[in-house]
Amino acid sequence: MDLFDDLPEPTQTSGPVSAAPVTARPQSTKEEEEKEEKSVKRKREDAESCTDKREEEKEERGEIKKVCLPVLKGYVAARRGEREEMQDAHVLLPDMSSCLSALPGQVTRVSYFAVFDGHGGARASRFAAEHLHHNLSKKFPSGDTENVDKLIKKCLLDTFKQTDEDFLKKASSQKPAWKDGSTATCVLVVDDMVYVANLGDSRAVLCRLEAAAADGQRRLVTLALSKEHNPTMYEERMRIQRAGGTVRDGRVLGVLEVSRSFGDGQYKRCGVISSPDLRRCQLTANDRFIILACDGLFKVFSADEAVKFVLNILQEGSVEQRAGLTEEEVRFEAACQQLASEAVRRGCADNVTVILVSVGF
Repeated sequence: MDLFDDLPEPTQTSGPVSAAPVTARPQSTKEEEEKEEKSVKRKREDAESCTDKREEEKEERGEIKKVCLPVLKGYVAARRGEREEMQDAHVLLPDMSSCLSALPGQVTRVSYFAVFDGHGGARASRFAAEHLHHNLSKKFPSGDTENVDKLIKKCLLDTFKQTDEDFLKKASSQKPAWKDGSTATCVLVVDDMVYVANLGDSRAVLCRLEAAAADGQRRLVTLALSKEHNPTMYEERMRIQRAGGTVRDGRVLGVLEVSRSFGDGQYKRCGVISSPDLRRCQLTANDRFIILACDGLFKVFSADEAVKFVLNILQEGSVEQRAGLTEEEVRFEAACQQLASEAVRRGCADNVTVILVSVGF
């Protein structure tokens, strides 16, 4: 709103100001003063009412966007499992502002969380963890731009493409060439809007508790925020076959388990790509948390089971207090650590990385 919109027009005419003699006014009666005071008060109330009405009209037209920002806090747990090397990597940036030169005019805050599941070595996952968000910050829209949603999606696509190209260039310059690859699941939260970009079989899910039903119980809804990329899926298999590759035993050329990834230079000519699937979801006051995890978790947990496991820990009666942490923070930290440990206990031999993002309004 233009702050000068509601100021009254000046009453004096333009031109040089000259000094005028001051003449005494007859003293006003008490009734006249009260009448004048009521008149001024009524005019002020009318002006405020008019301003509120204009604000509402602008909001209806979409010129003013009122956003209640969610409070986001990230927790992470990583387990090597039975593998000789930890090939997963992760990034938690609840406030990414320090990485961005400037935000679009209508954006207040940007948060970034990502998990990368490496295969054939840890170099691709570590490279993506170190460089992806920096590439993203360079391409992120800024200033008074229109259609920020479209620009953010383009930014994510370009960022994934550049990060993959940069790694492949570095990998091919080594002797012998690096053959590492990595999946990626990235959650970018712009104010109250969640953008998820993913490659491969790492996943992101949202826990939403819908409004209370007739019996007073809130209904649990698990929302998938990402799409897996498996070579056996029709669209993925067709692209691989058109590129001259084959799918055997559910793997690209009988070896690679995913059909989209960073790195994996030897499979890029066979239809493996680094273009992510993009999904968008607006956070609401009914949302409790987001889980990002590599496939090590989802080999032994369904999405619903993982969400219910976390909820049960959050709702436990007693909790051990820790210095510097609120009771809720202690519960989320415990839920994250126990979820990763339970995946290993259930027999997952793979690396397990879990990021738990609490959502509060």
